[in-house]
Amino acid sequence: MPRVETPLTRDQIITAAENVLRRFGPAKATVVDVARALGVSHAAVYRHVANKAALRDLVVGKWMEQTMPPLRAIAAQSGPAAKRLRKFFDTLIAIKRRRAAEDPEFFSAYRALAAGASALTADHVDELVELVAAIIRSGVKEGTFRKADPMRTGRAVLLASLRFHHPVHADEWNAPTIDEDFDAVWGLLMQGLCVSKSKPAQS
Repeated sequence: MPRVETPLTRDQIITAAENVLRRFGPAKATVVDVARALGVSHAAVYRHVANKAALRDLVVGKWMEQTMPPLRAIAAQSGPAAKRLRKFFDTLIAIKRRRAAEDPEFFSAYRALAAGASALTADHVDELVELVAAIIRSGVKEGTFRKADPMRTGRAVLLASLRFHHPVHADEWNAPTIDEDFDAVWGLLMQGLCVSKSKPAQS
C-alpha cells in the first residue's frame, strides 16, 4: 500500500529548515533536504513552497518578523522622543546580539540567506525606517528634534548605526569598545537631530 503522509504545516517546514541550516549550513537548505529531515516526500513540502528560494524566504521572513514586535511597541509608546529613539536602537542591538550569541550556527546561516533575499530585506528595512520615522516625527512635534523629513532622517539614522545591528557586522560586536563606539555615534546623531538648548549670548 502507498504510504499515507500526515499533512504538513508551514510552521513544521520552517522549523525543519531551521534545524537543517543549523546542522549543515545554507547549502543544504533545499526542499529535498527539508523533506528528508521531516521524513516525507519532497512533493509534500512542495505543496507549501514552490522552490528552494521560497523555502529560504520563509526562514528569513520568520527571523525578521521575530525581531519586530518589541520595536513596534516602542515606536507606539508615548513619552520623550529622544529616550524612545535610544530605547529603540538599544533594543534592536540587544536582540541581534542575543540571537547571534544564543544560536550562532543559525545566525551565520541566516546572514548568508538574508544576503540573497533582497526583496524581504528591503521590506524589513523599510519597516524599520518607518518606525524610526514615527519616533522622529513625534520628536519634531514635541519640539525636541529639528524640523526635517522624518523618513529621510529615519533612514539616515538607521544607516549611521548599521555597524551595531546589521548581521554583516556581527564579528565586530564582541569588540571591547563596541558600546563606547555606539555612544559616540549616538552623541553625534543627537547633536544633529536635537534642537539646540544653548542660551543666546548676552549682549
